[in-house]
Amino acid sequence: MTSASSQPLKKPLWIGTSWKMNKTIAEADAFCDVVRASPLASSRAPQLFVVPPFTVLDRVASALRGTSIMVGAQNVHWEDQGAWTGEISPVQVADCGASLVEIGHSERRTYFNETDETVGLKAAAAQRHGLIALICVGDSHSEHAAGTSDEAVSRQTRAALAKIDAGGAALPVIAYEPVWSIGEKGVPAEPDFVNAQHLVIKEAATAALGRDLPVLYGGSVSLANAVALASQPNVNGLFIGRAAWQADGFLAIAAEVGAACV
Repeated sequence: MTSASSQPLKKPLWIGTSWKMNKTIAEADAFCDVVRASPLASSRAPQLFVVPPFTVLDRVASALRGTSIMVGAQNVHWEDQGAWTGEISPVQVADCGASLVEIGHSERRTYFNETDETVGLKAAAAQRHGLIALICVGDSHSEHAAGTSDEAVSRQTRAALAKIDAGGAALPVIAYEPVWSIGEKGVPAEPDFVNAQHLVIKEAATAALGRDLPVLYGGSVSLANAVALASQPNVNGLFIGRAAWQADGFLAIAAEVGAACV
């Protein structure tokens, strides 16, 4: 493992948020109005992205068209079409104007039977249609307590990338989201621990694909700890929850991290 750095590392960074099952059409419009008016909307330093619910995916993609902000979907099916009631295909996601798709979040794994195998199928489907798969991996409470976090995230990463074309376009991005650190009762992970886990994930990705992939951190990220987390050598950005659900919070974190780390 490499040691954590106390100094900000100048590097490309991703800063994004998933709205989960939140925001009406009016609330989504208001968020986009504020973000679109920010100077950060035309910058790729850092690269901003927003992952709205399907109800406003097309609307948000349209509102942010012409900016540098990427828009993603919160899930995708591995088939292009068919009798899959309630599901959304990668063709439909791309048709809505999205350029990335979140796959394998712990809530999907816990409550909706997402498995390592289906995460791999969905990631491959996303790549086939030019979508960047934002693949979530993370250790559970019990795995963290048992000291097996390395094994957990390495296994999930290898499985998620098993069907990815290493020489193709739209290579995935990984989001490390420890289950014990996300949600209202989540405990923020220490920056040096995050850095170490990101190295494990990067090594697993390199073993699988022969190349490095960006790894973002998500888990109780706030304005207070964003720079400390993003400045770690193996951290390529932040995937933020409730601290970025309001446009002002999202932009504040992006500005702080961008000033310190880009």
